[in-house]
Amino acid sequence: MKTLYIIDGYAQFFRAYHAIRTPMTSPVTGEPTNMTYGFVGMLLKLLRGNEKQMQAVGGKPDYITVALDVSGDRGTFRSQIFEEYKANRPPPPEDLRPQVERCLKMLDAIGLVTLGAEGYEADDVIATLAEQFKDEALCVRAITKDKDLKQLLRPVKGEDASGSFALYDIHHDKVSDAEALFEETGLKPDQVGDMLALMGDNVDNVPGVEGIGPKTAAQLIAEHGSLSALLDAADSIKGKRGERLRAARDGSQLSISRKLVELDRNTPISFDLESAQTSAIRLENLIPILKELGFNRYQDEVREMFGITVPGDTDAASAKPAQKQASSDIAFGGGLFDHIAGEPSQQSAADQALADGNYICVKTKKQLDELVTALAKAPVFAVDTETTSVQPMDCELCGLSFAIEEGKGWYVPVKSAEQDTHLDAKTVLDAVRSVLEDATKPKIGHNLKYDLLVLRNSGVELRGVAMPRRDSSELAALDTMTAAWLDDATRSSYSMDALSLAYLDYAPVSISELIGKGKKQKTFDQIPLDRASAYAAEDADITFRLAEALRPRLRAGGLAELATSVEIPMVEVLAEIEYNGVYIDADELERQRARLQTRIDELKTEIQDAAMSSCGRTFEPDSPKQLGTILFNKPTDADPGLGIKPYKKLKTGPSTDAETLDRIVADRATDSPIPKLILEYRQLTKLVSTYLVALKDAINPRTGRVHTSFHQTGAATGRLSSSDPNLQNIPIRSDIGREIRKAFAAMPGHVLVCADYSQIELRLLAHLSRDKGLIEAFERGEDIHAAVAAQVNSVSIDNVTREMRARAKAVNFGIVYGITSFGLARQLDISRTEAQTIIDDYKHRFAGITTFMQECIDEAQRYGYVTTMLGRRRAIRGLDARNPSERSLAERVAINSVVQGSAADLIKLAMVDLHRIFSPNAAHWRDGKSPEIDGVRMLIQIHDELVFEAPEPVAEKVQDVVVHAMEHAMDARFDLRVPISVDSSIAPTWFDGK
Repeated sequence: MKTLYIIDGYAQFFRAYHAIRTPMTSPVTGEPTNMTYGFVGMLLKLLRGNEKQMQAVGGKPDYITVALDVSGDRGTFRSQIFEEYKANRPPPPEDLRPQVERCLKMLDAIGLVTLGAEGYEADDVIATLAEQFKDEALCVRAITKDKDLKQLLRPVKGEDASGSFALYDIHHDKVSDAEALFEETGLKPDQVGDMLALMGDNVDNVPGVEGIGPKTAAQLIAEHGSLSALLDAADSIKGKRGERLRAARDGSQLSISRKLVELDRNTPISFDLESAQTSAIRLENLIPILKELGFNRYQDEVREMFGITVPGDTDAASAKPAQKQASSDIAFGGGLFDHIAGEPSQQSAADQALADGNYICVKTKKQLDELVTALAKAPVFAVDTETTSVQPMDCELCGLSFAIEEGKGWYVPVKSAEQDTHLDAKTVLDAVRSVLEDATKPKIGHNLKYDLLVLRNSGVELRGVAMPRRDSSELAALDTMTAAWLDDATRSSYSMDALSLAYLDYAPVSISELIGKGKKQKTFDQIPLDRASAYAAEDADITFRLAEALRPRLRAGGLAELATSVEIPMVEVLAEIEYNGVYIDADELERQRARLQTRIDELKTEIQDAAMSSCGRTFEPDSPKQLGTILFNKPTDADPGLGIKPYKKLKTGPSTDAETLDRIVADRATDSPIPKLILEYRQLTKLVSTYLVALKDAINPRTGRVHTSFHQTGAATGRLSSSDPNLQNIPIRSDIGREIRKAFAAMPGHVLVCADYSQIELRLLAHLSRDKGLIEAFERGEDIHAAVAAQVNSVSIDNVTREMRARAKAVNFGIVYGITSFGLARQLDISRTEAQTIIDDYKHRFAGITTFMQECIDEAQRYGYVTTMLGRRRAIRGLDARNPSERSLAERVAINSVVQGSAADLIKLAMVDLHRIFSPNAAHWRDGKSPEIDGVRMLIQIHDELVFEAPEPVAEKVQDVVVHAMEHAMDARFDLRVPISVDSSIAPTWFDGK
């Protein structure tokens, strides 16, 4: 027997939205995707089928359609009957609407029929379809839990199950049919409407009868047979219930309620069953949509479920310019779509381009010479490297790819599974060295920092990434990853695949499709050369085309100058820093680890002794669950605990995070030392595992140094981040954490020069806000926190107490982050009222800051983004949110992005200038001049601090150069209202320098 499934569209949208509350965004478009993800999962589950589904509803669907609410200008016919119908419902969440629109477009793209009629709800559409097919040899299943639709339940007419109608909860594989309804309520389907009218509905604002809920309503209708019979007998029903029934009978509310719950079985829709065949669903069109949304798991699931092979996972409509697209035939093997003909094909668009000669695999010396000639003549070219791993300091070069125009590309292999068929690395690198090292030849790349490092380790200095200063509108040299980040700093991914979909509407072959995943993953040199060549040449081609798409966007956004003078040069600066690495004394790390491990072992003993003393048992201190039991169980429980009242509850139980433990200690919620001991234990174990052990493991055996990875695109404010290892988070607030910096040392004959901006965000805030009081305090060189405390408390600076200064310092550092009274109260251990008074007094005394903060918010509301001093943009979302906390967060982000982003601009300018001065690889930036000082290496950038390694004899000169460059980095662009100050030092270790 064939089955028609009707999906209650908005019911499933809302269910998916509330089922997945973790924020999710598309790596390509930045749109919210949590609801879309849940809805797609539901749809794929329906198509895939499972054993429970087979048992519950008889198998996979033969026909599918989606029913939708379409309210129209006047609402639905129900709101015309009763104006208050659904009037109490809150507006839908703001991030739901774009996801609904996305789902509807997706359903249209795959050819899944949607049905709706203006003025009617999805329930009416479903009722109409149920009525239409009641006499057909067809089972109808509605995917919903809507109780109103139980009016439609129909039992099986014969052995073939024809004519039946049931509700199907796909998430629990549960069917609600007429038999289940009777077992649950004692009612038949034609009695459900009476029950619904009687009980009413608070959500939909259906009146009903006060005091009668679902169980009572079902009992009364079952006992009397119908609503009219119940009302006839109302005079004999005693008590409040009888009074309320009689009042409802004599009024109009029950009559209205009955009309509101009645389903319209003659909705004006036109539905052709054959148009809803599952065989007509174009599931191949789902793949590029899933890619765009970043749903990698579902892509694999679609392929595996239905044996789909999508050539290059591209849509025929997105074929590259000047390039023949591969055949768009889709092959389905087995399963639901096994009746569709088609020969399987593994050929991608890149493979086809290779076959057509648009992509060339360079194997001979003649081909290589022709390529070098073409590159030398081209005004600009894209370059990319293929390697054996993603670690640039450890990988081996497999080949290089190039592109000089759209739709064409070359791949030059140097290491492959077919080594004897092509040239070796030395021959290739010697040939291309001249064009790669030509500083006058602009280069394009995607994540060029990686290519710079790979080539440098292969003996080639890639130049032409950061060009000499010239007309910024040229944007000849470009890193497309960095350019896309400048264009939109809120994307969740800047991978080439994500950007290709976003800017070119094209889905290139992904690396995971080529080399696989997990244990079966291969290295690039193990891939057949024809497939490797197609992939690599496509990478260069896509990069070239991304640059063409991004240049006009940067110009239009006023970002060209920022790109050419700061961000693109920073690619080269960061490559230099990563190549330099930093020397770390492994013996010092081991000494600290051993010392801390001794204390950790002592803490374990103290914790267990305290647990035995307080609770009569021990527990595992590394287990949050066991710790929660110890802290929050009552002493009388089977597993006795301290009986502390939980501060914050999670799905897994009471929270035991650091904030909770801090509050327990601060509130003296227990006499037991366990919370305080656990805090120390966690701090020390984290120091050991995250830093002391991890830093030692990160030492490169070849160089003896640690080469962290710096990321330009990691923060929307413009700040840099780092990983492998993360140097940005090395502890500095505790003495024991600062000790780690002792391991960061200079090599023999060298010292470290450390330079740190002093209160840079406050200084820039003074400049941006034009606040007279703040500017004067900096001009006088006063202790800014004491000066602010004096202003706020109306005392002389000499009479400022430690407490006054501490409070002013907390507000000073918190003001650009939108510090709240709650946050300040927690930080200073004072009441929220007192904290709000401090903030209000601060804003009153420094009115210019308040005005500036409002200007930031106004700018974000007017344009949708804010800009830093150098014109960096950050999109601000949520300013119009109905939720006050969301709106407040958006306002804080707007303010912080301007101030912190301007501070990031400043230190990046300084880094670019210092790179020009010190790096021998930046000689072309200095118009052929020799470096001022030889042997200086930039090692670390952390927030507002730079660390250099310099030969000891020239250290003081280096210190002067660094401080001057940092203090005057913005002089050519701005006449700053406050002086910029840099604290500096010369020391053998980073610790000594602080």
